[in-house]
Amino acid sequence: MKKILAVIFLACAFVFAQEGSIKPGFQAFSGALIKLKKAEHGFHKFRLRVDVAPWAFLAEGEVQAPGGDSDVLITALFDRALYAVLAYIPDKIAAGSDGEEYNVGFFDMMLYYDEEPTRIRNLSFKLLPPANDSWAQSILDDALQSGSLLGKIWSGRYEREITRASAVPIDKTKLIDMQQKRKEAKAAEAERKAREASERRASMQNEKVKVKSKKLDGSMDCNSRKLTAKQRRLCKMNSK
Repeated sequence: MKKILAVIFLACAFVFAQEGSIKPGFQAFSGALIKLKKAEHGFHKFRLRVDVAPWAFLAEGEVQAPGGDSDVLITALFDRALYAVLAYIPDKIAAGSDGEEYNVGFFDMMLYYDEEPTRIRNLSFKLLPPANDSWAQSILDDALQSGSLLGKIWSGRYEREITRASAVPIDKTKLIDMQQKRKEAKAAEAERKAREASERRASMQNEKVKVKSKKLDGSMDCNSRKLTAKQRRLCKMNSK
C-alpha cells in the first residue's frame, strides 16, 4: 500500500511540476474572422482560419451560446460582440517554409459572447502552410498534451491575461497591416542584400583594375618610342 501511495505521490508531483512550468499565452481574434453555421440542436459549427505570420492554423469546432439561444451568436457577429481567444504556449515556435517563425503551440480556444465564455465541443486544430511540416506538427501535438495539464483555463484562473488579450484582438485590418509590414520588411532586406552584393562586385572589380594597373606599370618600358617625352619622364619617376 505504501508503494502505491508513493507512486501516486510521485505522479502527482510530476504533474504539478509540469503544470507550474507551463506559462500559457493568449491571443484574441475578432469575430469578423469567425465563420458560423446555422445552429443544430443548439450548437453552431464554427471555424477560424488565420494564415498570416506568426499564425498559420485552422480551428474548427462547435459552439453553444450562453443560455442556449440559437440566434444570439449570429447576431453577435454583426454586433461585434463575439470574439475568439486562443490559448498557446509561447515558446513552441516552428520555422515556416517562407523563412518566418510561427506560433504552433496552441492547445485550446474559447469563443466569448459579451465577455462571457460560451460552451465549445469537438475543437480541433490544423496547421496551414507554410508552417505545417512534420516538425511543426510534432510541436503542436506536444503542446496539446502539455496544455492538458493546465486543466480548466477559462474558469477565472487566467482572467487578467485573457482580458488583456481581448482588449486588442486581431481583426482583418490588423492582418492586412501585418502582411504589409512583412512584405515591406522582406523588400527592404532584399534591397539591402542586393546593394551589398553590388558593392562587393564593384570592390572586386576595382581590385582587379588596381592589380592589372600595377602589372602594366611594372612591365612598361619607359624608353618605349610609343611614349611621349613627358610620359617617359613620368614613367621613370614612378619606377624609382
